[in-house]
Amino acid sequence: MNTLIRHALGGVLLFNLSGCAQNQTLSPSSGGEQVSITVKVPPNLAADPMRVMYRSEKCPIKRSGPDWSSYEEDGYLSTTVQPQQQGQSDVYEAKLAINGGSRCEWQLSNVTFGVTYANTTHFGENVRGGAGGGLIVMFDQRLPQQRSAFAATREVSGDVLIKKDYYPWVIERFLVRHEKVARLLSGGEIYSYYRAKNTRTVAFEPQLYAGYTLYSVEPKVREDGNYTRYTYPDGSVTADGSDPSFKRLQAIRLGQSQ
Repeated sequence: MNTLIRHALGGVLLFNLSGCAQNQTLSPSSGGEQVSITVKVPPNLAADPMRVMYRSEKCPIKRSGPDWSSYEEDGYLSTTVQPQQQGQSDVYEAKLAINGGSRCEWQLSNVTFGVTYANTTHFGENVRGGAGGGLIVMFDQRLPQQRSAFAATREVSGDVLIKKDYYPWVIERFLVRHEKVARLLSGGEIYSYYRAKNTRTVAFEPQLYAGYTLYSVEPKVREDGNYTRYTYPDGSVTADGSDPSFKRLQAIRLGQSQ
């Protein structure tokens, strides 16, 4: 299903819907409660389109188990919302209905959003933007559609302000194909997870330290002892099979010894 529904409901944005659950669509009321999500976008980055998941207990989906038994789970409906620039500022906002309406009574479940590189020309030619600056905020007890087994979930409440430090990471790859990718490196996984069941305002303020770029060159041949070579902003190099160190980048910027 690909249905574009339009609402002039005090800041509720256009929804581009794709999902299932009996061909239902969102129909939030004009006076319904909303969540405001804002992203403060650093230079050379862009606010990602927000991937929004609604769920419904009233419109369940039938599933089949591994033993061919059948069971039901809550219906789901996925939408994409483009956050809108606020005036001439670097802040982008989307307002999302808590209750998506319709006979399914869709309820806001989680939102995936963040920042990525929009301009990579300062890294050289043929460098494409990659992932790294993403958040997933959950507004109920369900797990999101994208989930890392290694990432912890932070429980938050009230008006939520999320500040995170990021460093540019330029990766050169040779296996499969030769490419260069500029992504964002922070502590932890690609996505950071938050559960905010009663929150109505989420503000994300990523801090990009553009002058502290990490460069990595991956092996041309997959052999024992061939490791990715990391060059840190202070000129130090590692190639011992370890992952890139966010703590090391922080220490270099702050002038601390390792």
